[in-house]
Amino acid sequence: MNNIKFEGLGIDLNVNPVLVDFNEIKIYWYAFIIITGIAICLLLCKKDNGKYNIKFDDILLLALFLLPISIICARIYFVLFKLDYYTKYPLEIFNIRNGGLAIYGGIIGAILTIIVFCKIRKIKLLDILDYLAPYLALGQCIGRWGNFFNGEAHGTETTSLLRMGIFENGEYIQVHPTFFYESICTLIIFIFLYTKRNKRKYEGELTYWYFFLYGIVRAIIEGFRTDSLMLGNIRISQILSIVLSIIFGSILLYKKVKKWNL
Repeated sequence: MNNIKFEGLGIDLNVNPVLVDFNEIKIYWYAFIIITGIAICLLLCKKDNGKYNIKFDDILLLALFLLPISIICARIYFVLFKLDYYTKYPLEIFNIRNGGLAIYGGIIGAILTIIVFCKIRKIKLLDILDYLAPYLALGQCIGRWGNFFNGEAHGTETTSLLRMGIFENGEYIQVHPTFFYESICTLIIFIFLYTKRNKRKYEGELTYWYFFLYGIVRAIIEGFRTDSLMLGNIRISQILSIVLSIIFGSILLYKKVKKWNL
């Protein structure tokens, strides 16, 4: 049981990471929230059946491969930057009940899967990426609440209004609820992309906007986190976010300037 407080908001909660306990079988909130997010995104995808000439049946077929591969890649990415721990406790590699999924690993795995899928099904890559981009942001928005129930993915100590009080290593500290920051920001990205999807000016536009906006959001939020994946003194996700934001921001700017010159 995790005691979590938001003293600035007058909220005091006792949060159990386990949703249902059948003695030897436990269902964690973390898994339930991820599955719920996937289900909601698929239902919304169904409403977009036919958009950009993408059939929902293809999305369902893609999901059968995409979801397990993305989760595996998200785990591999996380483990690779925590090798000191996992070489000592190799069986813990398979224990994802306490978190340990890196979103960029999942995105890399997803894109590689989509590329292969599009080749086989003869679907335009940028069309299907645009189709999925809003729902990726929504899935992240929902999925971040799994971190809340696990009491993880928080930031440095703070006295801000939204400060989150937790017990860590027996000590009570008040920290930035970075999971909440990212959840709200990705919700805004979802709303932006969802309203923009009917006004797409060119193939790839929504995909470029997603990586540009999420890159900015993650680069800022990563600076507050205390559990960043590190390479020496470098925050891997922060550097990758900055690079992605620059690349896709440049593409968006190029497309805009090119339109002005026509």
